[in-house]
Amino acid sequence: MAGPRDDSGRAGYFLISWVARTYRVHPQTLRLYERAGLLAPSRSGGRARLYAASDLDRLEVILGLTRNMGVNLAGVEVILRLRERVAELQREVFRLRGRRGVRRGRESS
Repeated sequence: MAGPRDDSGRAGYFLISWVARTYRVHPQTLRLYERAGLLAPSRSGGRARLYAASDLDRLEVILGLTRNMGVNLAGVEVILRLRERVAELQREVFRLRGRRGVRRGRESS
């Protein structure tokens, strides 16, 4: 998804006005999500909110939960935390499997 460049010329960051218009949400809704800890856009030197592609992915999850499933913000927070924990556990499983595979490779040599 291509978007505007921020005032420093970096591509891949999106201003709040573009995000609000594209996702059909009020800018205050995005600010509310930030205050609630659901989104954490970076800031430009002038303190403008800059949304990265990962922020937009997260926003899409939030909007899907709130718009399509009727989940309130407290529920969204719990679901996002659980998703992050599952991802951490998956990374740990892959790490442990990789380590076990390395050991097996050495033992069979």
